[in-house]
Amino acid sequence: QVQLVESGGGLVQPGGSLRLSCAASRFISSSYAMGWYRQAPGKERELVARIFSLSGTTNYKDSVKGRFTISRDNAKKTVYLQMNSLKPEDTAVYYCNIFIASINYWGQGTQVTVSS
Repeated sequence: QVQLVESGGGLVQPGGSLRLSCAASRFISSSYAMGWYRQAPGKERELVARIFSLSGTTNYKDSVKGRFTISRDNAKKTVYLQMNSLKPEDTAVYYCNIFIASINYWGQGTQVTVSS
């Protein structure tokens, strides 16, 4: 079992920045993929960014490339999502996810609202 605790969401004006954090409850020694998904009202949950543990390879949704950066601190068991140049269409609940041993684990979600 892995618990994920997110933090860092909030209200920001267009063009602003936020950093989301996701802390895992335990150290994970095996291969995994960890990332962020988001779900806006009336829409399906979608992948925003993820990072692979062994290679460090990252994937991004096209609309966030160049604006969002995913990174990790293995010592702190934490993954971050730095979000810059935020747009109203980035408004959603953001969920941390880790996929390990064929199982998906999810955080509770954190609201990000981009509005003037």
